[in-house]
This record gives sequence, structure tokens and C-alpha cells, in this order.
Amino acid sequence: MFWQQLANGLIVGSTYSLIALGYTLIFGVLGIINMAHGQIFIFGSLVGLALMTSTDLPLPVAFVVAIVVSAILGIILEYTALRPLRKKNVPHLASLISTIGFATLVEEGMHKLFGADSRSFPEVFGGKVFDLGIMQIRGVDLLIIGISLVLMFVLHFWITRTKLGKAIRATAENSDTASILGINTNLVIVLTVMIASGLGGIAGMMIGMTYSALIPSMGLTLGFKGLAVLILGGVGSIPGAMVCGVLLGVIEVFAVAYGDSSYRDAVAFGLIILILLIRPQGLFGSKA
Repeated sequence: MFWQQLANGLIVGSTYSLIALGYTLIFGVLGIINMAHGQIFIFGSLVGLALMTSTDLPLPVAFVVAIVVSAILGIILEYTALRPLRKKNVPHLASLISTIGFATLVEEGMHKLFGADSRSFPEVFGGKVFDLGIMQIRGVDLLIIGISLVLMFVLHFWITRTKLGKAIRATAENSDTASILGINTNLVIVLTVMIASGLGGIAGMMIGMTYSALIPSMGLTLGFKGLAVLILGGVGSIPGAMVCGVLLGVIEVFAVAYGDSSYRDAVAFGLIILILLIRPQGLFGSKA
């Protein structure tokens, strides 16, 4: 029982990590919390799912569609809700409210296009269950964990080792100084929002594979889970987002298994309160 719940927690937590990484990238560069992140990647995932069910689109291609649609919505968000306010040098609260407005528009668009009901995710891959003795795990679950681990380590390597990754870190440190040094900060910001939204598109597809369904309204709840991980790990910390996403998933699953299913969503916010009282900068954040 323990090992089975641990495996389930790792699967759920790996998707939370990818969601939180999107928040972390945007906050690190722009210094704002993108409240539209959940709605953006659920929209992209629903487009991928709709094409897969209506045209027999292969799963890998549906993933690409979800990434592309989510990234395009991220670009629209940057050009319509973020950049105009950034040019006017308004307080960050205005940008936060702007992303909430964008989230509302995207969610209304989802309801118009896909309805309010859940959409079933077809069993297209990895339906076989592997009995490992101490636990049973589906092939699709192994795929989800594998994709999450690869993406997290590739992103970490890319941010810390590549030229563009260094440009992103420089822009996050001080955009004015980075611009003086010859970095096209506007391009860096657009690419960051695209990457963050694309990662969310992958997370949304994996959530559909985990629960065998997607619901247009689930973007809000998943967005709050990503925010919880962002605070738990330390705002702006990529390693914190990776580790604490998995940690939250494991704790949630155990809370449901050994407690009550109604506690599931309360766990994340209970942890936020606890962390803010004990370590306000988060588990991986610095006091500075």
C-alpha cells in the first residue's frame, strides 16, 4: 500500500513540477505571477485532445499541437497583457490583474469551444499494467515520469549552461543592464513565456493521461497547485519547483489514501501556511 501510494504521488507530483516550472520561469524574468498559466495550458491540451479523438491524430503529434497552441497563447499574453504595461512602467499588480483578465477570456473561450463537461482521454499508449511486487504501475505512468524527469533536467542544463539560458538569467537579474550588454531582452521575454507555456502544454497532456480526462475548468485548480509549489520551493528557484512539485504530489496522495479525499486541495494551501511561518523564503529560496 505504501509503495503504491508513493508511486502514485510521484506521477502526480511530476506534472505539478512542470506546471510550477512555467510559473518560475516567468516570475524569474518578469517578476510577476502569471495567473493565466493554468488556463493557457489546459486550452492547448484540449486542442491536442480534440484533434486526437476526432482525426485519430497520433499521441506524439497531439503533444506537439498542445505545446504549439499553448506557446502561441503565451505569445498573445505577452503582447496584449504584459508588454504594454511593462512599457508604461506600471506596478506589477497591474500586470497580475491583466493576466487574471486574460485567464478569464481563455476559460470562456474553452467553454464555447469544448463545453463545460469533461473530455475522455483515449487509452492510446501504455495501458498494460506492470506488477512489480510491492506496487503496480501502468506503462503510461512510466512514460509520464520519464518525460517529466527528462524535461526537468534538460531545462536545468539549458538554463545554466547555454548562451540563451545565460541571457535569460541575465535578464532576470537586471533587464536594463542586460540590454546595455547587447541582450535583446524583449526577445528573451517572449521566448521565456513561450517555453513556460509550452511546458504547461506538456503537463496538461500528461494530466489527461493520468486521469484519463480533461475538464476546461481544471486550469484554475492546477494553476493554484503550481503556485503552491512555487512558494514551497522558493519563488524563482528551478530546483525548488522540481523537488517541491513531486513533494506536494506525494503528500496529496498520502493525505487522500490515509485521510479523506476532501483534504486533497487543502493540503497545498496548508503547506503554504506552514512554510511561510517556518521558512518564508521557501525550502530552496534564499533570504536575499
